[in-house]
Amino acid sequence: MRLLLVEDDEPLAKEIQNAVMHDGYTVDWLKDHLSTLHALSCEAFDAVILDLGFQNLQGFKILKTLRNEGNQVPVLLLFSSGPVVDHIRGLDAGADDYLIKPFEFIELKARLRALLRRSRGSANPVMSYGDIKLDPLSRRITYKGDPIKLTRREYILLKELLQHTGKVLSKERLEQTLYGWQDDIDSNALEVHIHHLRRKFYTLLIRTRRGLGYIIEKTG
Repeated sequence: MRLLLVEDDEPLAKEIQNAVMHDGYTVDWLKDHLSTLHALSCEAFDAVILDLGFQNLQGFKILKTLRNEGNQVPVLLLFSSGPVVDHIRGLDAGADDYLIKPFEFIELKARLRALLRRSRGSANPVMSYGDIKLDPLSRRITYKGDPIKLTRREYILLKELLQHTGKVLSKERLEQTLYGWQDDIDSNALEVHIHHLRRKFYTLLIRTRRGLGYIIEKTG
C-alpha cells in the first residue's frame, strides 16, 4: 500500500510516517501545494492523508483540484480543532473521512484501514488464497495453518499481489508500492523479494510474465 502524506508540520509528519510504516505502508511525504498536485497527477497512490489547513488552507485547493480532475483516490483529512462548518466543507469537497488534531495514531491507522476496505468494496479485512491467509489488522500470515514470518517489504508485496489476484502487475508498479522516493533501490531488489516469497510459500505462487511483470493467478 502506497500512501501520500501532505503535511507541513515536520515533527507530526515524521511521527505519522513512522506509525503507519509499521503497519506495512510505504509513505511518501510532501509539504507544499504544487509538488502535491504534480505527484497526484503523475503517480498512483492507494490513499492520501491531507492536512486541510496546511499553508493557509491550500489543502482545500488540492482536494478540489483532485476531485475536479476525476481522481477518486481515498482521502483522509486532518483538521486542527475548528468550526464544524470546516469539517462539513472538507467532506463536501470530496474527502472520505477526517480526524481532528490531536489524535491517537491507533485511530489514524484504524480509519485508514476502514477507508481502504471501503474503496475496494470489502467488509472482511482477512485475505484468503488457497492455504494462505493474511490478516491486515494483526499483520498475521499463515500457510496451511502455520504462521509465516515476512519482512515489511515481503508483506507489502504479498498483500499487493493478493489484492490484485489475476492481474499482471508491472515491475515499476510493484517498486512504487514497495519503495518511497527517499529509498535507494537495487536493480534486482524486487526479484529478491519475490524469490523469498516463493521459498516461504511455494514456487508457483507468483508467476513471472516475461516483459510484463508478475501475477498471482486466480484459483478455481
